[in-house]
Amino acid sequence: MVGPLFEEPGGFDREGLAAKLRSAASENIYIGGSSWKYEGWLGQVYTRGRYLSRGRFSKRLFESECLREYAETFPTVCGDFAFYQFPTEDFWRKLFGQAPESFRFAFKVPEQITCKVFPRHARYGAQAGKPNEAFLDARALERMFLRPLLPHRAKTAVLIFEFGAFGRSSFADGSEFLDRLDPFLASLPPEFRYAIEIRNSEYLARDYFACLRTHGVAHVYNAWSRMPELQRQLAVPDSATADFLVCRALLRRGRPYEDAVAMFSPYTEVKDPNPEARESMRVLMGRARENKQFLFLFVNNRLEGNAPLTILSLVEP
Repeated sequence: MVGPLFEEPGGFDREGLAAKLRSAASENIYIGGSSWKYEGWLGQVYTRGRYLSRGRFSKRLFESECLREYAETFPTVCGDFAFYQFPTEDFWRKLFGQAPESFRFAFKVPEQITCKVFPRHARYGAQAGKPNEAFLDARALERMFLRPLLPHRAKTAVLIFEFGAFGRSSFADGSEFLDRLDPFLASLPPEFRYAIEIRNSEYLARDYFACLRTHGVAHVYNAWSRMPELQRQLAVPDSATADFLVCRALLRRGRPYEDAVAMFSPYTEVKDPNPEARESMRVLMGRARENKQFLFLFVNNRLEGNAPLTILSLVEP
């Protein structure tokens, strides 16, 4: 039996937060983190004693098992990892097996579908800087991603297509992007919910929202370094394009991702409160309740420094 020796101080009310999040989920408001494997949450979301091997903390054991404990507090999570791979059927089976039936996952669709030109980065190897032949290829998406995921659709809340900022060499304007997006959305199978996250603020126009609404696809209200603040996105008429809502609170406007990592790691505490973002998320929660819609709301450590504490602020009276 693990005793107090292995507990961390801090007074984080894990059970209280879990109860509040369960209550919100009963109203179809699902709030969770953007990923979950953070050692900085030990003593808050996680209990160090559950990840000891021969008396020492095991990073391998923690990363392979911590989703089970995460799900004891949170009803949902966004699997950002899927952006970088096409997970196998065996991977999906093991992942979903670690969460209870009531738990809901969101996944970012692999960048092999959403990246038009591969970045000039070493991790892309020979593909770096080259056009992506699978960009918005619905058949590749169905074969490589949706079909293996289909047995788990009951636990899959939403699939998010994250598009990085497009330069003029990719699309001259938003209408050219929609010319590619519209037929792609029309071809998606109906078994899943879908959402679009864009990083070109100039695309937030009437035709973009109309395209998503035609196909019942949600716009992801996203807090990002080069996107309008959440409150501005929420103020756009008809920006709610589906019968469910999605929000990802990722970064403070104007702050590069790398700066947030350097400033906030290892994500043990809130270092830069963002009251405007918090209030916008509360507004979105209120809209979902009023309209009796599903809301899937995901908070990243890099917004304020510690996602669990940010989330706690959203559900406190």
